Amino acid sequence: MVGFLCRRERRKTSRSAGAGYRSGCRVVLSCVLAVANSPVLSVSILVVGRAVLGGAESFIITGGVAWGLALVDAGHSGKVIAWVGTAMFAALAFSGPFGTMLFTAYGFAAIGLLTTLLPLLVLGLLMRAPNPRTQLRQRKSDFRAVFGAVWLPGVGAALASVGYCSILAFSSLLYTDNHWRPVWVGFTACGAALIAARVVCGHLPDRYGGAKIALLFVLVQSAGLLLIGLARSSVLASFGAALAGLGYSLVYPGLGVEAVGGTSPENRGLAMGIYTAFLDVAMALGSPALGWAADRAGLSVVFFISAGVTFCTTAIALHLAYNAHRSQQADGYPHLLNRPK
Repeated sequence: MVGFLCRRERRKTSRSAGAGYRSGCRVVLSCVLAVANSPVLSVSILVVGRAVLGGAESFIITGGVAWGLALVDAGHSGKVIAWVGTAMFAALAFSGPFGTMLFTAYGFAAIGLLTTLLPLLVLGLLMRAPNPRTQLRQRKSDFRAVFGAVWLPGVGAALASVGYCSILAFSSLLYTDNHWRPVWVGFTACGAALIAARVVCGHLPDRYGGAKIALLFVLVQSAGLLLIGLARSSVLASFGAALAGLGYSLVYPGLGVEAVGGTSPENRGLAMGIYTAFLDVAMALGSPALGWAADRAGLSVVFFISAGVTFCTTAIALHLAYNAHRSQQADGYPHLLNRPK
């Protein structure tokens, strides 16, 4: 739905709706405090609020990327995807230590209040921003054709995102289980490495091809996840998390370049909506599955499994890189025939 909305010149509307949507669901989540003595009701509110929050995040992330893609040509798609993601991961990396300090000083109510007000501030800024206007041929969206171009990079991104899910959901639990302090260091190390890599190397997918860069960086990500599973100290685990963040930094935008590159300009928003949905599916299915494995075999096994799942992305990246190479050869072959002797 968000993809179709972004296609119809409503990218700012998508982000504005997401910001308001997110602020409203934060109010719902904060209501948990009022019914804390009722476990069933509290958990029900948390589940409903988190589901609504997921929808809001889809509007914000997809709308933001589609907005950026509308402002540049196809040769800069990788940088747009990388830099929008960098802003998100910067917030995630900062929120761990800051949220801990805020909770220690003022409690959960302060976190609920702050996370309700911040989206409203963003909403106010978005209402003042101009909506990008692009001169596109308005054709009927062929969902089947766009999905056909996006599904393979999307599956690759989903597999790689299982590794990201493992760090997001289980790194603090691993630190707590091993009595490593502070517990947020693993994810912050992952986020900091990801941000640095995207700032310095965000242009690589556009220059050398998204599939080639994704293939190289997914190997780094898999190695980092494996190192977390083998770690017997917080230093080694944090280094593995940073290595995994470095690897994941260009896997998602690299495969994203392949996804939007196979679609027409007016369908980039729809393509990004479908592509982002694969990440959402990975998080929705991957986290519970990894939780089931952790319950039966321990937290370290989570990172071994996620390393193996992430490594499967190499097969998809290899296939996409090979197809891109064949396409380049096919495009260049007539020029070779017509070259002056």
